[in-house]
Amino acid sequence: MDTSRNLAGWLAYVQNLHDVFLKLRQAGHPDIAGLGRVAAVRERLGLQFSVPVIIVAGTNGKGSTCAFIEAMALQAGWRVGTYTKPHLVHFEERCRVAGQPVDGDALVPHFEAVEAARGETPLSYFEFTTLVIARCLALTALDLVILEVGIGGRLDAVNIFDADCAVITSIDLDHMEILGPDREAIGREKAGIMRVGKPVIVCDPLPPASVVEAAQAVGADAWWVGRDFQFSGDRQQWAWRGRGRRYHALAYPALRGANQLLNASGALAALTALADQLPMNAQAVRNGLALVELTGRFQVLPGQPGVVLDVAHNPHAVAALARNLDQMGFFPRTHAVMGAMRDKDIAGMFEHLAPWVDYWYFADLPTPRAASAQELAELRMACRTPGPQNTAARTFASPAEALAAAREAADPADRIIVFGSFVTVGGVLQAGGSRRPGTPAVGG
Repeated sequence: MDTSRNLAGWLAYVQNLHDVFLKLRQAGHPDIAGLGRVAAVRERLGLQFSVPVIIVAGTNGKGSTCAFIEAMALQAGWRVGTYTKPHLVHFEERCRVAGQPVDGDALVPHFEAVEAARGETPLSYFEFTTLVIARCLALTALDLVILEVGIGGRLDAVNIFDADCAVITSIDLDHMEILGPDREAIGREKAGIMRVGKPVIVCDPLPPASVVEAAQAVGADAWWVGRDFQFSGDRQQWAWRGRGRRYHALAYPALRGANQLLNASGALAALTALADQLPMNAQAVRNGLALVELTGRFQVLPGQPGVVLDVAHNPHAVAALARNLDQMGFFPRTHAVMGAMRDKDIAGMFEHLAPWVDYWYFADLPTPRAASAQELAELRMACRTPGPQNTAARTFASPAEALAAAREAADPADRIIVFGSFVTVGGVLQAGGSRRPGTPAVGG
């Protein structure tokens, strides 16, 4: 085993392992299916958590929900470890301790340990790095661990750990080639994170029947939005009510967007469900909501023209982006920078956002999964949903070049939106002030 690798070297090595893993999967290798391989490596590592674990799954809103839970728990004085994915610029973003990304050098010993423990066991990029970050968190003095599921839930590497509280955010159509063709199938996969007798917070107002059935079959303590917890509000403030707890006159969360109230409500329900282990007062809730930060979730950059960064990468998330744009006020023109993965419902994204966009700037992305800028332009032309302008789309070699062109063309009173993928937003951020060389995001 080469112990001289730095973080970049380990990530390159794990990517090579991932390529081998994919070839084995494509060949139908019998040892690839399921989580048995990952669980076996976890056992060899002796890896377990001694503090409460919250696992968050869902189609959209997972990252925001994790951020809300983390922010409120930190304000209550708890030491929190958080695993989220994908990253936008630097891999270290995936692992936060006490609200701050870990140092890359601190992760290297955990790569070495996982490599030693796996032997000849094939692991994907996500499985290997999940074990790395989980080991980092397990060996750190913490009060709470938050783990975000990548895809689905039942077969995601995070599910080798038992949740003391599970959270399921929205359930919609995404990753259908892996999770199934409809919400029922997708809901069944996400319900795989439930555990017997443990609370599961279901934030989808209309959950698929498969989720309801799974909660009953497992014997989970299900908290349903609208029944076990709910929120209400006006233009000035909002309120939350759950089992045995109420919060009144709350300021709106620092994360923008109407959909963030639902995410914040789910986070409050999770923390309420664990109140016996992690007590929290109203001031911690208020401070956490006010101070929460999460890059790329309807994030408005300062300056003129205004720039909105949003990692929305499926029709459900883009519909929420469109609603949020509608509430921003008047802008003479909207310029859209877009890059997206070829396996996404790109036509569905256009249907929701096309009425808001005057000019399109399509970008190539540095991954084989991505649709080319030219493909995006052709798909936009084929979309039946009209826009306010019938101008021709422009194509660019990168999100940074597309944003530069949009800035040059936009008037100060206009707005620019950057969306379509984590890689699109990450490309803009990396080019716009990252202090260290980073790796592109791996994700939707």
